[in-house]
Amino acid sequence: MWGIYMGIQEIEQFKKIGMGVGIGFLVFAISLSLFDTTQASLLGIIALLVVLWTNEGLPLAVVSLLPIILFPAFSIIDTKTTALNYSNPIIYLFLGGFLIAIAVEKTNLHTFIANKMLDIFPNTPRGMIFSLAMTSGLLSSILSNTTTSLLLMSIALFITKDVRLKLRFALAIAYGASVGGIITPIGTPPNLILLGIMNEKSMEMIPFFQWIWMVAPLAFLMFIVVSSFLSIGLENTTIKREAKESHLNKAQKKVLYIIGGLILLLLLNAPMNPVWGGLGLNEAGLLLTAGLVLFMPPFNILEWMDDKAKIPYRIMFLFGAGFSIAKAFGDTGLASEVASYLIVMTELPPILLLFAVAALITFTTEITSNTALISIMLPVIYSVAQQTGINTTLFMMVATLCASYAFMLPIATPPNAIAMSSGAVDVKSMMKYGFVLNLVGIFLIVMIAEFFWKGILS
Repeated sequence: MWGIYMGIQEIEQFKKIGMGVGIGFLVFAISLSLFDTTQASLLGIIALLVVLWTNEGLPLAVVSLLPIILFPAFSIIDTKTTALNYSNPIIYLFLGGFLIAIAVEKTNLHTFIANKMLDIFPNTPRGMIFSLAMTSGLLSSILSNTTTSLLLMSIALFITKDVRLKLRFALAIAYGASVGGIITPIGTPPNLILLGIMNEKSMEMIPFFQWIWMVAPLAFLMFIVVSSFLSIGLENTTIKREAKESHLNKAQKKVLYIIGGLILLLLLNAPMNPVWGGLGLNEAGLLLTAGLVLFMPPFNILEWMDDKAKIPYRIMFLFGAGFSIAKAFGDTGLASEVASYLIVMTELPPILLLFAVAALITFTTEITSNTALISIMLPVIYSVAQQTGINTTLFMMVATLCASYAFMLPIATPPNAIAMSSGAVDVKSMMKYGFVLNLVGIFLIVMIAEFFWKGILS
């Protein structure tokens, strides 16, 4: 009977929504054996959201707004608490960065910069993927991975018109930012949280340059893996240059001045070492200021009603959904409950325990904030390490780095969401590449911890 009133496309969409609801109910039913009703409801809703994001049963923005309705409806967190997450400062950092990207595209500055990049790096897909991942990673070691991804994404997507290459380039920047963020103690928030908890527990601190020495081999191996994996199937693909522009025009120079000034401020603002903590300015404020200046004299590059100013509000809603899930994880006690199951694993051999912790952190980070998760998990991991006799610093270090190595879902990390915002990446492709890289990341972190860090930290 439904077929009479619905076309084939509507029936297909209805099936996709039904699949999401069915999987959501299944996850809820299974979770009841481990968690209370509220926590099980949260897991069921998360399963529903992930399925709908993946099979595109509903538009990404619509799915991302569902927590505002579903969380209060199932008494997880109230409407106000949920909605507040959709105005998180990082969303305005993203808005500022995207306004800069729009200005780069409008003035055609991207063509000039892309050609300069092709002059420097190997003019092959593999060469460009490796150079983008490395550039993104090294910048992310001193700047936030969100800021780095925003600055590079607008350039990388215009190196080629090939859809397959655009997808790989966007993922190279996003994954490179996550890989490189671990290189320094100040690269990502989880690293700083680890150092804070070590200080609180009166543990011996890891010196700045010792951290780099320990982590650099891991990051370098991951750069090679990410670049090689993303290059598969591109052996016979070539990059065609657009017509070279020998000189910058007036509008391009204006945008370049703003980007140059912004990068200088960001570098001065970065806490480059433990002694000098930077300017102390807020990065979200810096990027939003740079974006808004583009509307003002003497620049006047953007107009609010400009056809080219297509701000991806759907990705801003996606950020909000991710922050809402993280908030719900904490408020319902689900994060603490998940952490408590680590205690059950204390009888495992040390290396298997490391693998178990690495896998738990990596895949849990896919659906919640790595900052929130690691804040809850590290004190628990500290207690577990004390009970098992494993090197406590080693154990906590593994957990911290795994919190940054989530490559599967757009809500896992801001770089992943920014790659989605480019329009070149779909959730299925991100999950396909990300799942493999999650497993590789877990393996490499545990192996390096076991055979390299253990000697240094003993």
